[in-house]
This record gives sequence, structure tokens and C-alpha cells, in this order.
Amino acid sequence: MKKIILSAIMLLGLAFTAQSQEIAKNAIGVRLGDNNGFGGEVSYQRGLFKNNRLEFDLGWRNSDNVDAVKAVALYQWVWNIEGGFNWYAGVGGGLAAWEYDYRYYNSRYNDSGTYVFAAGDVGIEYGFDKVPILLSLDVRPEIGSGYYDDDNFGFDVGLAVKFKF
Repeated sequence: MKKIILSAIMLLGLAFTAQSQEIAKNAIGVRLGDNNGFGGEVSYQRGLFKNNRLEFDLGWRNSDNVDAVKAVALYQWVWNIEGGFNWYAGVGGGLAAWEYDYRYYNSRYNDSGTYVFAAGDVGIEYGFDKVPILLSLDVRPEIGSGYYDDDNFGFDVGLAVKFKF
């Protein structure tokens, strides 16, 4: 627990000492991920300050027996690496609705529900100079309650393509 608190304090300290850079005021696109099944999200970013932004994602997940719709909101800190490369970290949360439908021979189990979760993310992005495109790759751990399989932890790796405006 001490390591988590120390890591959070260090992350906040880095946020306040970050280099200044240009981040897109607005960006919208598609994010593909694999948390509890493959799915896609419509992703929108809104720049707040020189190195802070909000990200909103609305998406759908699909696995063998489960379909889910998820909404996520994240507050992100962005740091410039070099040229058009940035890395970012953020915290937030979301809400999801799921439906479980399992069939095995002549038996069938069906259930549905909703859950809330806390999320974080860490990623790297590249923004092109000549065209308004932003490519990113990130990792998003999620912890919450009400998942269909009583697993309260999810781990999402996502690839996004967004258009800056």
C-alpha cells in the first residue's frame, strides 16, 4: 500500500513539473481494445491546459459469451518525449452494462447487469505535423464491482487513431 501511495505522489509531482508542449485542443477517433473481449470505442479528447486533457470513450466489448457497453472518462497528464511523441498517464472511471449468454448442449444460462469501475491509463502517442492525425497505444487497468464473472479487475490494451481539430 505504501508503494501505491508513493507512486501516486510521484505521478502528481511529475504532473506539476512537466515540460510545456502543444497538445491537441480536440481529437476524435476510434480506439480498439481487448478488455474482457475484443471491442471498439469512439474516443474524444478535450485539451484543458498545456499538459492536461480529458478523454471520453464510449464502446462495445464482445467475447465468447458476453457483450458489454462501456463509458469511460479519464483525466490525463501529458509529457513531451521528443518531436511529435508524448507519453501520458491518467485516472478516471466508468460505467458499463453487460449481458452473459452461455449455452452448453441442452442447457442455457443467461444473465445481465451493470457495474461501475475506477480506471487508470498509461500510454504513448505520436502526433503528425503535416496531417491532423494522432496515433496512440495505451494500457488501462480497471477495478470495480458487478462484473459478470465476479472478477473485479480488468486490463485493457488499446490502439487508437484520432483526428485533431
